[in-house]
Amino acid sequence: ANARRGRTATVISPIALEAVRRIDVLFAIERGINGRPAGERLRVRRSESAPLVAEFEAWLRDHRSRLSRSSTVAEPIDYLLRRWPAFTRFLDDGRICLTNNAAERALRGFALGRKAWLFAGSERGAERAAAMATLIVTAKLNAIDPQAWLADVLTRIADYPAPRLHELLPWHWRSATAPLAEAA
Repeated sequence: ANARRGRTATVISPIALEAVRRIDVLFAIERGINGRPAGERLRVRRSESAPLVAEFEAWLRDHRSRLSRSSTVAEPIDYLLRRWPAFTRFLDDGRICLTNNAAERALRGFALGRKAWLFAGSERGAERAAAMATLIVTAKLNAIDPQAWLADVLTRIADYPAPRLHELLPWHWRSATAPLAEAA
């Protein structure tokens, strides 16, 4: 009744295999709607994914109720069920990805330099480094060259009207040279 990956591999629970199979179906739906507009993604998620997610939750709760605390799959099931609202958030917003892979990739470079951040000099220096890292990663997530964005914003910010500062944030930003390039 238990699956194995090889002769010496550890036993894989049939419950775990079925859970992965159900999650794979959700990822297959996501692959089919990847790159489509948020509204369309939301429509497909509500019609196709939401019923599967509801069935998955009921299935998990049913199996969990029959498992002992010492079961190897009890802990992962409990982990997911405690975070169910966060897991299912993608069903309510077509802009949200099922995974956090993009965020993980964005933070990877920052995490790799973690030891260097120990030498920020002070708590204030660490806060500044964190703020700069946030701005740089936000620019990257908005498909903007962080160096070009930062250079442009730093040259413009002193004379920029305070009520319009939000226009300089990465998701609103347009380079001061953009109108020149568009006119050409």
